[in-house]
Amino acid sequence: MSSDTDFSALKTRQQASWASGDYAVIGTTLQLVGELLAEACDIRHGETVLDVAAGNGNATLAAARRGGRVTSTDYVPALLERGQERARAEHLQVEFQAADAENLPFPDASFDLVLSTFGVMFTPDQEKAAAELARVCRPGGRIGLANWTPEGFIGQVFKTLGRHLPPPPGVRPPSLWGTESHLRALFGDSAAEIVTTPRLFNFRYQSAEHFLEVFRTWYGPIHKAFAALPAESAQALENDLTELIEHLNRAGPDSLILPSEYLEVVITRA
Repeated sequence: MSSDTDFSALKTRQQASWASGDYAVIGTTLQLVGELLAEACDIRHGETVLDVAAGNGNATLAAARRGGRVTSTDYVPALLERGQERARAEHLQVEFQAADAENLPFPDASFDLVLSTFGVMFTPDQEKAAAELARVCRPGGRIGLANWTPEGFIGQVFKTLGRHLPPPPGVRPPSLWGTESHLRALFGDSAAEIVTTPRLFNFRYQSAEHFLEVFRTWYGPIHKAFAALPAESAQALENDLTELIEHLNRAGPDSLILPSEYLEVVITRA
């Protein structure tokens, strides 16, 4: 990360991006990831759990269903409201609080378990975010993450977006969080053990056109990318994404199933 990068301005733009559209439309389809992560972290009934950059609460709900005493946080209040609606519908006791993943408003060693599914990986200051996850997790506790990999479908989507709308100089790809070597560099001595498991999530849509319609309407980064481009450039982006989607589709010509690799991570806090 370049020392000249304006973290504050970048974070403001990111927040506006994730607040645009309605990520919950996409996020709800990813519930399986939260359930698998909760099992991988082997939650005990009554443990204190923090979900960071929780979105609409997939990992939050998974942890609460297993008896965790969960605090769900995000810097987009509208997404927390969607998580609250879901928790109320299931009669789950969850505390919701607006919070910045790079400046968590909790004392050191406050939680037995800290979670983030496809959330903290998008923070601009990666070292600071990792340090905050480690700081609020008690020694011997666990940090559970689900991060898209660089080689997987979503990692390739962001590479494609970057070719059409280059990121600010010095900003590193979020998908680095999907590599074990980068995680070891980020967490360093704060991690007693890091266990990683490659997994696949299958996006299921009717067609490439259907996928793009949903994502350009509701998924903040893609929604903002298309809105920022003039018509000719937006068409070029659409063509590149369609080509990627059709290349990876394993369902044949009459449907769409897109396997997208992510890294499931369980870190034991030193």
